[in-house]
Amino acid sequence: MYGLQAKRGTTLNLIQRKWLAVTALIVFAFDYLTKLLAIEYLSDEPKKVIGSILQFKLVFNSGAAFSLASSGTIFLSSFSIIVAATIFYFGRKVRSTPWAIALGLVLGGIFGNLTDRIFRSPGGLQGEVVDWIQVPHWPIFNIADISVVCGAILITILNLKNIEFSKNEGKK
Repeated sequence: MYGLQAKRGTTLNLIQRKWLAVTALIVFAFDYLTKLLAIEYLSDEPKKVIGSILQFKLVFNSGAAFSLASSGTIFLSSFSIIVAATIFYFGRKVRSTPWAIALGLVLGGIFGNLTDRIFRSPGGLQGEVVDWIQVPHWPIFNIADISVVCGAILITILNLKNIEFSKNEGKK
């Protein structure tokens, strides 16, 4: 790890970048699979899993989280693209595995819901997101939503604990 590679950091953070990519891929695949299953098996009626505490109910959400801002989907989709691009940019510099996992959770969740926005009717960044998990006194959500929230919570914890994003920040 000497010479040009060490100076550019191309091999120093390869493991963390793999963690980011694998986490995002797993989240995206799991979200995609569960949405397919929800469409296949929940279209007739909701399924009670644990009484009224946990139900699976298929909903097509044209809004943002909690079904808010249904008229602002292009803005929300554009914002998601900007956040994903930011994660790609800073993800190249990550040298902390917890940070890589946190960014992977957010990125996988963004891709999960953004895929719905792009490819589901009416399309063009305005498609409806498949939501299917329902708990009392809470809007219906999906795996991508859970992932984004968990990633954001993890990022907050990492910041509060002062865990460095890049171990070599500011050092030469």
